[in-house]
Amino acid sequence: MWNRSHRVSRRWPGPGGWVASAAADPRSWFASQEGDSLSGQADEIAEVLAAVEGVRAPDRRRRVTADGIDLAVIEWGAEDAPPLMLAHGGFDFAATFSRFGPLLAEGGYRVVAWDQRGHGDSAWAFSSTWDSDLRDAVAVIRSTSDRPAVFVGHSKGGGLLTTLAGCRPDLCSALVNLDGLPSKRPHPDVADHERTRMLADDLAGWLDHRRRARELERRPGTLDELAARRGRMNPRLPMEWLRFLVTVGARHDSEGWRWKLDPALRFGGFGPWRPEWMLYRLAGVTPPFLGVLGLVQEEMGWGTTPEDLEGRLPPGGRLVTLPDTGHFVHIERPVEVAGLVLEFLGEVL
Repeated sequence: MWNRSHRVSRRWPGPGGWVASAAADPRSWFASQEGDSLSGQADEIAEVLAAVEGVRAPDRRRRVTADGIDLAVIEWGAEDAPPLMLAHGGFDFAATFSRFGPLLAEGGYRVVAWDQRGHGDSAWAFSSTWDSDLRDAVAVIRSTSDRPAVFVGHSKGGGLLTTLAGCRPDLCSALVNLDGLPSKRPHPDVADHERTRMLADDLAGWLDHRRRARELERRPGTLDELAARRGRMNPRLPMEWLRFLVTVGARHDSEGWRWKLDPALRFGGFGPWRPEWMLYRLAGVTPPFLGVLGLVQEEMGWGTTPEDLEGRLPPGGRLVTLPDTGHFVHIERPVEVAGLVLEFLGEVL
């Protein structure tokens, strides 16, 4: 197990050799957003961008259809570079990688991230399940390249790509899991075979939640109000980043800003995946594996400790622990974590 408390160089070995990092003007990010009334927010957005270091607009945007659901995909890096897939966590967006993703692209990869169904600019679905998320991931991967891709996932996205690497190793050349290794179940879940035992009022409550979804969506706020709400769940993230997250993860209309999230989404609900299954299956993952774990426990994290992972890693797998770092390792320490990922890939690929 590695314990990293220092920062690494801003030059990393990629498939094409050593590549220096460089920042790009992120203003073009917002110029291409559709359906938003941003013309009156130009000064506010410019202020947000000026306060956030290193974020970069995607080099490309495209759409992928999976099971009839339209998914929004963004990319950084050359189209002919080796593919690297980025999967975000629950209630997050592909745009949360707008600092981390370009750093990986500068290491010589075609970095591809997508908004999972019900998140960001992807379509909402009547049912969002673990299986549907896996099928969506396969659709995005297949639309990108015929060759195996590097998988990098954070939180739920880490669990998603770890599951996919376990059952479809032909799609994965190497796997990096960013604080997405749950050892317990922080939220209730109901597996398929347990549905018949659900109490009538529990089922009615879930259906009522679905029916209220449209009303729940009608909760606008100012940019700072949405940032403050998110900050209560992510107290370690600076306000500058939280405000940036609103501009890329929320939509502005005449009433204010609204998160681009299906309001019917919630933790728990119908299975068939359970978080605690992750560690049982981890040892069976065959692609080269790197896990990165923040040691500071947070509300949105899984509560996993290094001790929980002892004896659980795949053969030859590595675990890096980051002191004084919370659940969002790639946001708190983007340069260091990108360096760890690229160093690992330079050794195993």
